[in-house]
Amino acid sequence: MSVSLDSLERKVVQMLSVCDSLRAENEALRLRVASLDAEKATLTAKIDTTAARLETLMAGLPEE
Repeated sequence: MSVSLDSLERKVVQMLSVCDSLRAENEALRLRVASLDAEKATLTAKIDTTAARLETLMAGLPEE
């Protein structure tokens, strides 16, 4: 019985280690997603600004 308890204990310790590792990876991924969301917002704003400037420039071109 002691052997099976030792085996169970090793498996539980191993599972807890994997759980901790996955939790850390999940947190890192959440931070990466937040960073990419912020970058996306910045780039979207730049695109919108550029599109507005282009529309202004095109409106100033003479009609054909």
